[in-house]
Amino acid sequence: MTKNNYVGTSMKRRKILKLSSGSLIALPACSSKKGEKGEKVGKHGASSSRYGNQPVRLGANTQYRPPAYVNKGLRNPNMNLPTQFSGKSVTHSRGLSNQPYVAMTFDDGPHPQNTPRLLDILRTRNIKATFYVIGSNVDRYPHIVRRIVAEGHEIGNHTYTHRKLTTLSNSELRREMRRTEDAIVRAAAVKPRTMRPPYGALFERQRSLIFSDFTYPTIMWSVDPNDWKRPGPSVVRSRILRGAHNGAIILAHDLHAPTIDAMPGTFDDLLSKGYQFITVSQLLALKGQA
Repeated sequence: MTKNNYVGTSMKRRKILKLSSGSLIALPACSSKKGEKGEKVGKHGASSSRYGNQPVRLGANTQYRPPAYVNKGLRNPNMNLPTQFSGKSVTHSRGLSNQPYVAMTFDDGPHPQNTPRLLDILRTRNIKATFYVIGSNVDRYPHIVRRIVAEGHEIGNHTYTHRKLTTLSNSELRREMRRTEDAIVRAAAVKPRTMRPPYGALFERQRSLIFSDFTYPTIMWSVDPNDWKRPGPSVVRSRILRGAHNGAIILAHDLHAPTIDAMPGTFDDLLSKGYQFITVSQLLALKGQA
């Protein structure tokens, strides 16, 4: 499948999902309005199984097959590590320091141009990342979320509207979490296992509530290149390389084109230094075994 197919067939795939009883999910009926590129979305971006009449059905993600690897440069090894983690830790910002593993995380997507470009860069290097997606963007670009999952990356909950959670009531907080979880399940038939608060802002009592209600640990970071300020690709690259360490959780945003421009060199430099890329769940699973 070519790169253009990822974006160009979204409407065709949406029809398949709606019409096939054996597909990834069953979409509930909802009032609609026009979204980007003519797609229809629900009154609040999309209807939720928790607010509609039909249950979300989990099934195999069979709508996409990743193309063969073509890059002959530096490649991350196949990281066949456990992904099941447990424990009572509500917040994590890093993994173990005795292993050369790092988790690359990207917030605020999916973006219609930048995320597919990033996925191409990751695929050619066999790197698996963790994407903290905004629910409203998931509803706009479900085909990109399906590709993220199909290529072996992890999806995390980054709320539906990217509001500052410290300003919300408990019921509003739960709604942000549930709407995003439902959007991800509808799009790719997987449930997120971790969350990251917008702006990193979350009261301790809110972290405990989310962990209790959704079993999501809150994932922060130990390396922040401040790429959201758009300092330029070379600065983003140098800041990540300077801050990288064993067990690092690296923050970046696939919303910004300069960040994506910085990634090929950043990944290659980290690989040349001996770092190996794993997902957040793999990092937490190793941490739990220590």
